[in-house]
Amino acid sequence: MKSPPRLLSATTLLPLAFLLAACSGIKAAPPEARSPRDPWEPYNRAMYSFNRGLDRAILRPVARGYDWLTPAPVQRSIGNAFTNLHYPVVVLNLALQGRPKDGGLALGRFVVNSTAGVAGFFDVATRLDMPTFDEDFGQTLAVWGWRDSRYFMLPLLGPSTRREGPARAVAWKTDLANNWVVDQAGYGPLALEVVDTRAGYLDQEHALEEAYDEYVFVRDAWMQNRDFLISNGQTVVPDYDSFIDEGQ
Repeated sequence: MKSPPRLLSATTLLPLAFLLAACSGIKAAPPEARSPRDPWEPYNRAMYSFNRGLDRAILRPVARGYDWLTPAPVQRSIGNAFTNLHYPVVVLNLALQGRPKDGGLALGRFVVNSTAGVAGFFDVATRLDMPTFDEDFGQTLAVWGWRDSRYFMLPLLGPSTRREGPARAVAWKTDLANNWVVDQAGYGPLALEVVDTRAGYLDQEHALEEAYDEYVFVRDAWMQNRDFLISNGQTVVPDYDSFIDEGQ
């Protein structure tokens, strides 16, 4: 089965990232002021600047066009279908975390949406009050003991940690339903998923633009959301709008 494409190698992207960061005047905090979870801040800021530049130049305009052309109900159905497509990975991770009951419920949700929901385009399971789960291999590694992990910005893929990087590689190999679609239809569905996902964040652009430090805003929001998911909702997610007001 095919794996998602490697668009550019890290060795090609890193020099470009640092060049872009230098041109933009981006500055990292001094070592003594850095977050303990972000010791590689200079690199991470450079890669964030690079990723953001590509987003502004390519992905965001495409997502805006897609959002303008595609009715909201259709976008919702497309998002439902991709969520359902990846749901076997959720089932597998629930099993690996020692949660067989939840795994059974998640499997039932996948079966219902794949059949009555027409390949997941319609979220019938939610209408039947079936619970939803959001589990991945990064969360599974945290459950197994790798709780704290350093923040690491990946080329093109965005926020991650040392733990999430290898977890994503495992997810690609075990996402059998998605790999089958790629085998049958090529990378068109993968491209559509990327654009559809990006379109879902268009309404959050104002938050990035108003943030006192865009990099810190994204990093802290992402890390706190990961903590929330790993703890299954036991960690309180703060009001991110408060981050925007700081320093203004």
